[in-house]
Amino acid sequence: MLKGKIALVTGAAKGIGRAIAVALAKEGATVVVNYNGSKEKAEAVVEEIRGLGTEGCAYQCNVADTDAALAMIKEVIAQYGRLDILVNNAGITRDNLIMKMTEEDFDAVISANLKGCFNTIKGASRQMLKQRSGRIINITSVSGILGNAGQANYAASKAGIIGLTKTMARELASRGITVNGVAPGFVDTDMTQVLSESVKEAATAQIPLGRFGKPEDIANMVTYLASEKAAYITGQIISVDGGMAI
Repeated sequence: MLKGKIALVTGAAKGIGRAIAVALAKEGATVVVNYNGSKEKAEAVVEEIRGLGTEGCAYQCNVADTDAALAMIKEVIAQYGRLDILVNNAGITRDNLIMKMTEEDFDAVISANLKGCFNTIKGASRQMLKQRSGRIINITSVSGILGNAGQANYAASKAGIIGLTKTMARELASRGITVNGVAPGFVDTDMTQVLSESVKEAATAQIPLGRFGKPEDIANMVTYLASEKAAYITGQIISVDGGMAI
């Protein structure tokens, strides 16, 4: 379904990003596995991708660094000649109640999650405009839709991604480029495994389907949005959250 396509997935060394990278590779895409600090895990994902019979490589870059993000995009295009799919998944959390949240923690989350998304879209859109085709998929969050106590920075960053997604969809649609967002709910990853059992139980009680999602649940939606089957879908935020945001 995606044979011959070149994909870049940010924050793809583990969790949801890893699942997305592998899912795209299973459909035949060549996948650039972006990571910031997890080199060994990123290289393991690349080996898994190659084991599926397609190509892949790892690329270290902090997407919050504008120059580094733009350089990464340029190098990917120089190596492969094009860029068909951009998945903005990289993100961090630094949770705290707003009265205790430091300016540093607020800025760090906004920079990594929202500015990082802006940086890669800015870099990729120029090539996609030349190609007159492309798929941009941004990973936002149920927190950006509903809000979440203790996550003022994270929820603000993810809500910002929703606005950015809709705006980019309008700007790029005339050239055949679609821009959509996927909003995960609670997903079983390293980020949620650190939660206490009481917090997990309270979270599960908010989910109509009664369980946390799997990274593959998010990856399946991203793969669909990256495909030709989703050619007439743009500017949408699709919740994959077990019903939390109903």
